[in-house]
Amino acid sequence: MPGQLGTQAETLEKLGLAFDPAKLDDPLAYPLGAVVSIGGCSASFVSPDGLVITNHHCVTGALSYNSKPGQDLLKNGYLAKDRAGEKWIGPTGRVFVTESFKDVTDQVRTGLSGLPDDQERWRTIERREKALVADCEKGRPNVRCQTASYFGGAQYMLITRLAIKDVRLVYAPASGIGNFGVEVDNWRWPRHAGEFAFYRAYVGKDGKPAQHSADNVPYKPKQFLKIAQKPLRTGSLVFVAGYPGRTYRNKTAAELHEAVDWWYPRRIRLCIDYIALMTGIGKQDEDARLKGTPLLRGLSNVLTYTRGALAGLTKGGAAAKKDQREKELKQWMQAAPKRKAAYGDVLSRMDVVFAERKKTRDGEAALDEMTWFSRLLDAALTIVHNAEERQKPDAEREGGYQERDQEDLIQAQQALEKRYSEKLDRALLVESALRPAQLPAKDERPLLTPLIGRQKPTKEHIQAAVEKLYTGTKLGDTATRVKLMKSAKLAQLRRSRDPMIRLALRLRPLQKAEKDRADARKGALSMLRPLYIKALRESTPHPIAPDANSTLRITYGTVRGYSPKPGAPFYLPFTTAAGVVKKNTGKDPFDAPERLMDAIKAGKFDGYTNPEIGTLPVDFLTDTDITGGNSGSPTLDAQGHLVGLAFDGNYEAMASDWLFMPGITRAIHVDIRYVLWIMDRVDHADWLLDEMGMKHAAK
Repeated sequence: MPGQLGTQAETLEKLGLAFDPAKLDDPLAYPLGAVVSIGGCSASFVSPDGLVITNHHCVTGALSYNSKPGQDLLKNGYLAKDRAGEKWIGPTGRVFVTESFKDVTDQVRTGLSGLPDDQERWRTIERREKALVADCEKGRPNVRCQTASYFGGAQYMLITRLAIKDVRLVYAPASGIGNFGVEVDNWRWPRHAGEFAFYRAYVGKDGKPAQHSADNVPYKPKQFLKIAQKPLRTGSLVFVAGYPGRTYRNKTAAELHEAVDWWYPRRIRLCIDYIALMTGIGKQDEDARLKGTPLLRGLSNVLTYTRGALAGLTKGGAAAKKDQREKELKQWMQAAPKRKAAYGDVLSRMDVVFAERKKTRDGEAALDEMTWFSRLLDAALTIVHNAEERQKPDAEREGGYQERDQEDLIQAQQALEKRYSEKLDRALLVESALRPAQLPAKDERPLLTPLIGRQKPTKEHIQAAVEKLYTGTKLGDTATRVKLMKSAKLAQLRRSRDPMIRLALRLRPLQKAEKDRADARKGALSMLRPLYIKALRESTPHPIAPDANSTLRITYGTVRGYSPKPGAPFYLPFTTAAGVVKKNTGKDPFDAPERLMDAIKAGKFDGYTNPEIGTLPVDFLTDTDITGGNSGSPTLDAQGHLVGLAFDGNYEAMASDWLFMPGITRAIHVDIRYVLWIMDRVDHADWLLDEMGMKHAAK
């Protein structure tokens, strides 16, 4: 976390840090002040006019949003000729600029131990968090505040972020550059992907965030990154700053084994089934393919990651190491009377909570799947849920349904217009409904009775019920969804004859019951997990970071190759342009554009070569610590200058989200020299190079 690096200043200076390490504690100072979140990915400002650089795969949704049959930006990419040609990425596009952190642990946790009811304890935490957020945002319409918990809920931070609402696509290279090798190369080294793209953040003429408008002007960030002039070498110090999503290193061995025995195998089967379904539909329907591509690519990525993580936990021995570490922790807890009194039964008490969750997890997972894959059913449930919450005073509503959230809820329905394919949505709902049909009756019937009644849960009955849903519903119309989201009252919805709304009304009690159970578990763990992690921190000889939670984090390391296993060849840390030519087949996923091949074969790399390898670098390896959400994170050198973008990890170390393995864990980055060379010699993005202060062939 920013603030944790102060104790490591001496190490950083030995590695060659060339600026004051105290700057890494300040989210407003250079370079952290230039690092932003774009929702699910990280990014950074690279010009005084709000130009944002991130990964190519992070703009898949924007490319899909602006594609249509005959205009496939997903394949061909996009380069605006000037600012007038920059394309709006839709009403849900956001750039979040972190402005401050404030410790609010006491305000959230005081008195929790005196509450006897686990569910009430968690809801007390939620009420306090909402009050903190409301106070933070009061009179400040341009900021979005959030609370985030660390160390299992032992610490809470109030984070203030500027929310920029008008985001536009500036440039993304063709898929054969930015997506080169995926899925064959995904999570693999050596890589040759040009994983970069550009957005621009726009605000009103007063400099404040505003809804999308032709009158808006580019945002002027307080900080933007300088481009490194010197190439990296093996052993060079690098930083990665961004918004990593989730890690599980501070989870218990019981939670790890639940992932190994249940969650990961289930997720692998899910991904395989949905990928096959969506691929088949995409071959038949161009519109469905374009609209489904972001989800399809996401599922493919999750499948590869999950297979790698499962292999690393089992065959790679990470689970056994976790078991051994927990055994040692238990021995440490029991070794002294005070520790035994403080921590002795914490793991067994946590196991009771996990055992209770197992009783309902299959049905809960199936319900979540049904309501997640069908965009229209999800819309109906959100409309019903919003109507329920609007009956309450604002402070008593669930998070996500307060007045502060109404704009986001409406814009999500507006954005759905360009992301919804009825043909695809029907098929996904049928598939998700077939899955609970395979569960025991106690789990299956509550889920499927609302859809098919008391009929036998056969594929034919499910297909017929889904056909009636989509034939009869009016929720496919954007104006209808928006109107209901804005103003529908619960009594009105209960009188509705729309079959999708009626299905949502029948499923909502299941969602409520699921939330009640989850709240009770969270309430119990809010007292137990901080105690467990406190023991973990006290028994560990070195400082530990809290698990990733999508807030600003920093990792540092060096450019370094690796050997994937004992006796295997050693991988060098750089790949080159020659490797692109060698891999290119002209067919997906190795279908590099002809202009790229011509430029590489021409060999005009002057100004962009790396002396260590004697040619143009493409991607490079470091031993930094990243995970999902770090995609698009800027990679910085010892001066704090941009040398690349993190975009992937290595397959052999996927289990490192559970147990960090420094010997083989590597991050994969696209080299900024390859980015600039493509902009200059391949796609001729001269005006963007000018804006970034870079020389190019035309000058």
